[in-house]
Amino acid sequence: MAGEHAPAVVNRPGSGEARRASGRRGPAEDARLASLLTALNRSEAACRIELPGGQEISIGDGEPRFALRLRNDRLLGSKISGLSLGRAYVQGDVEIDVFGDDRAAIAKNAMSLFGVRDQIRSGTSVAQALRLAGELALSRPTRVNARAIKHHYSLGDDFYHTFLDPEYHFYSQCRFRDVAAGEELDDPDEALNNAAQAKVEHMHEKVGLKEGDRILDIGAGWGGLTEYCSARGVHVTSLTISDDSAEYIRTLIENENLSGEVIVEDLLEHRRGERYDAVVIFGVIEHIPTYGRFARRVWDALKPGGRLYMDASATKEKYAASAFTRRYTWQGPHSCLALPDMIEELLFHGFEIVEVERDTSDYERTMRAWALRLEANHDLIARRWGEYVYRTFRVFLWGGVEGFNSNRLQAYTLVAERRKDDPGPRPGRIRRTGQFLASLR
Repeated sequence: MAGEHAPAVVNRPGSGEARRASGRRGPAEDARLASLLTALNRSEAACRIELPGGQEISIGDGEPRFALRLRNDRLLGSKISGLSLGRAYVQGDVEIDVFGDDRAAIAKNAMSLFGVRDQIRSGTSVAQALRLAGELALSRPTRVNARAIKHHYSLGDDFYHTFLDPEYHFYSQCRFRDVAAGEELDDPDEALNNAAQAKVEHMHEKVGLKEGDRILDIGAGWGGLTEYCSARGVHVTSLTISDDSAEYIRTLIENENLSGEVIVEDLLEHRRGERYDAVVIFGVIEHIPTYGRFARRVWDALKPGGRLYMDASATKEKYAASAFTRRYTWQGPHSCLALPDMIEELLFHGFEIVEVERDTSDYERTMRAWALRLEANHDLIARRWGEYVYRTFRVFLWGGVEGFNSNRLQAYTLVAERRKDDPGPRPGRIRRTGQFLASLR
């Protein structure tokens, strides 16, 4: 493979010869170490591994971009995978040092670390796959969704605000369209604030909001949409299944005298009082993989001619996610947007697709700014929430940066309009099966 080099072993003083140190491990551990070295070598990133016995193994040419320090042999006790590497790091069995003199270098080198994922298996177990299938087939979507949200958002508002944009606290892609590449590295806070402002302004334009309109905000987060719209005479009804989110937004509405209300309810169970002029869903469709039910609810909620504005992370295949993500970040049947499936369901349910924009670069830059803010707040996070939490989110954020950069992940903004009196054919399973069989002729 081009750029592949044999690892160089360098012994620290007093550590003994590498062969003798390796001999203290069994054949299985040595084989797993060889597998890890091969994966790092094939990722083509100059790096360094420091083993528990004291020896250092240098990989690639040039200055190392990162170093892995194995504090014990626990990582080598099972097959090397994305899950086992991530677990070893968050549990403290492996230390990761990312080198760089400035934010740009740190970001570049952190992304190179995740290049090793393409060289090893994810680590998804049969039990994990069966659990996902069972949740999809046997569990109520609202119950599974509530459990997953509770798991991820259990750390309190202050934690998420350590890395999200300081103004609106949006937890999906911001829009860096007017920011030159690299500028966001100079001041992540200012760049994120500007990009978050551009996000809501883009929504405002595409939906065509005007004073006196009413919108439904699905997955309200920390009330950023309510704050923006209220200043423009637009009333926001916020749906959330998080009690903490609801309390935060209610306090915001009261303190800032905003025009809005909060309902603790899943969209799939929401029954509107009167129809809305628009429905907005920022980065929440990932938690609602039942697109047919989603489209029906949104169609029923909108006035004729009303618009849906959605942005989301996406994958080429539905439910594609790493074993680490499903174990540590998003539990349950979390699924990044499957764009073709969503478009099909919206068309089936009486919508016209107005516009689809590719936001992959914007999401990469958003997550990079989040990751840099997280890094800057390491001491605070470790002190208040623990090193384990910091490491889990560090893997999540930098992994996302690399995912968008490598097109493992994509991101889109979709705008759709409800046709005035056309609910769509809304085909059931039997009809869809017949259509599929007919298409095979």
